[in-house]
Amino acid sequence: MLNVFINFFESSAFLALDIKTIIMLLLSFVLLYLAIVKEFEPLLLIPIAFGMFLANLPFAGMMNPPEGGNIGGVLYYLYQGVKLGVYPPLIFMGVGAMTDFGPLISNPKSLILGAAAQFGIFVTFLGAIALGAFTAAEAASIAIIGGADGPTALYLTSQLAPHMLGSIAIAAYSYMALVPVIQPPIMKLLTTKEERKIKMEQLRVVTQREKIIFPIMVTLLVSLIVPAAAPLIGMLMLGNLFREALIVDKLRSTASDALMYIVTIFLGLTVGATANVEQFLEPRTLMVMFLGVVAFAFGTAMGVIVAKIMNKFSKQPINPLIGSAGVSAVPMAARVSQVVGQKENPSNFLLMHAMGPNVAGVIGSAVAAGVLLSLFM
Repeated sequence: MLNVFINFFESSAFLALDIKTIIMLLLSFVLLYLAIVKEFEPLLLIPIAFGMFLANLPFAGMMNPPEGGNIGGVLYYLYQGVKLGVYPPLIFMGVGAMTDFGPLISNPKSLILGAAAQFGIFVTFLGAIALGAFTAAEAASIAIIGGADGPTALYLTSQLAPHMLGSIAIAAYSYMALVPVIQPPIMKLLTTKEERKIKMEQLRVVTQREKIIFPIMVTLLVSLIVPAAAPLIGMLMLGNLFREALIVDKLRSTASDALMYIVTIFLGLTVGATANVEQFLEPRTLMVMFLGVVAFAFGTAMGVIVAKIMNKFSKQPINPLIGSAGVSAVPMAARVSQVVGQKENPSNFLLMHAMGPNVAGVIGSAVAAGVLLSLFM
């Protein structure tokens, strides 16, 4: 009878628990704590953390490919949606269905701020190359974290450096969740009290015709200029067309609700499952985390600086705080601009003005990803 228990214990996974595996499991618990208790991007961080937990359970084999007659793990098959670049464009369609591009159409100058905030991507790309620890494709995948757009970061990484998906996903979504912590000190450092008090004029009303033409024209122009960006931009604008056409409400609600959340679960689980012991617990992962926050900080700073310059030459006043919303963490970055501005002037309402650069940043990060993809694919 004793032998039965001994054999059972030896066949279990307890003996396979080593220090590295325990560290990965504990890290997944920390991420679950941040998601559930601290509410840091819970919609994505919960499945990412649990995917990491499942993939690092000894002998579970949930990410094992099919071989030797075995059918493979369930997460391996779900991961093909990431590997083949299917999930991120579908999420972009859902984002488009929820996004009002009216503030951007009303104030086209917001495109400049959305483009300026992508500066951090290219600065970090050059910095990662200079370190000598990454290839050009890996550097591009790290740099895109600066766009503060999780699906774009995952899409580009899945194409250029799929072995880095786990560390880049955790860095990208961690910094997106920390927008209210990272951005305000940078915004205050680069602006004066008087600049933060600036009140902006009310935006003009955008017609429904403009809102319908916008997604079609953006898809056409961006796809002609940067064809590699077409999968992301095309799906983003398709979702927005569902929203603005007003005659396909079931398509809009499906894209922005059920489909988006289903894909988010699959995406989070499988991305988290790529964070295994061999690839995650290495010095380069810490470098990815460091470079990610550098990219994010530079993007925020450049958005504010360009907004300050525009304010000097604009007939209508521009509050430089809205430049920080050029990163595409929608709508969190726009809310941060509103909160910081209202602390200086309680009667100031910057949210709709900040939404212009914010949604422009979504387009900008997708275009930046397309440029990097066309250069290094």
